[in-house]
Formats: sequence, C-alpha cells, structure tokens
Amino acid sequence: MRKTLQNSLKWSITIAVITFVLAAIFSILSNYILDGVTWIVGMIVVFVIVLIGILFDMIGIASTSADEIPFHSMAANKVYGSKYAIRIVRNADRVASFCNDVIGDIAGIISGTASAIVILQLSFRFAIDNGSVEEYAISVLFTSLIASFTVGGKAFGKTFAINYSKQIILQAGKLFQFLDEKFHIVIIKENRKR
Repeated sequence: MRKTLQNSLKWSITIAVITFVLAAIFSILSNYILDGVTWIVGMIVVFVIVLIGILFDMIGIASTSADEIPFHSMAANKVYGSKYAIRIVRNADRVASFCNDVIGDIAGIISGTASAIVILQLSFRFAIDNGSVEEYAISVLFTSLIASFTVGGKAFGKTFAINYSKQIILQAGKLFQFLDEKFHIVIIKENRKR
C-alpha cells in the first residue's frame, strides 16, 4: 500500500511538471502562430488545437478499453507496432492520464485562450467597439461554436475509441515503434504487466 502511494505521488509530480512544460510550449506556439494572422487563420488554428485534444482523448480512451490478447498474436506474427501496442495497454492508466488529462486539458485551455485572441482580431477587423453588443454576440457565438465542436468531437471520439480500440492502439504502437527505431525516443518502457 505504501509503495503504491509513493509511486502514485511520484507519477503525479512527474505529470504535473510535464504538464507545466507542455502548457508553456503550446501556449507560446499558439500565441506565436496567432500573432499577426487573419481571423480566419486564427479560427483554423483554434480548430486544429481542438482536434489535437479530441485525437489524444481517443487514444487515452482506447488504451483503457483495448484488450492485450490480440496484440500478443500480432507480436508473434511480427506485426509492426504490436509490441509497443502491448506496452500501451499494460500502461493504460498512465497513457490515459497523459492523453486525456495532460494533452486534452492543455488543448482545452489553449483553445480557450486562442479563441479569445481570435475574438479580439474579429473585433478589430470589423471595427467593433469594445464592450458593444456586437462584440458580445461574436464572443458568445464563437465560444459556443468551439465548445460544441469540442464536446461533440470528444463524444464521437469516445464511441469511436471504444469500438475501434485495437486499431487505434495498433496505430499508436506503430508510431511509438517508428519514434524508437528512427529517433531513439522511447515513449513507454517495457517494465510492468497489467
């Protein structure tokens, strides 16, 4: 019990530090990209950020709902990415925490900030006075649009991830194997069993 609590605390601190660093990087990148672009490009950037959140949410859900057994037969047949897929499933708690909580939440926060920048750009573009009814309407409309796209996308993504978890995790395993072989980046070490 004590070892479990220590491991949990260690993981929580590690994930908090990773979140801080990634949030800073994503925030700097999104602000840099949005600086000086048109409001249309800004809207596209916001939707891309939301799509990243939805994609990672799908991977997190798929990791918790995938069964390890099919990947063992794939690994026996040397299917590319299957050994890494086993690692993902065996570490589903950490994968889901990273994908859903870290990347998903960062994407939500950054998309909200980016939306505010786009709303300001729209106000300047159409010479709308600060605090006017028009600015308020644009703010409500755009924020509602992003919120509905995020929630609707994640609802679809969850259903898709549960029904196609094996395929999603195999694709993630292929990506992890590629990163390991080509760039020596090991995302998940082979160290524990479910």
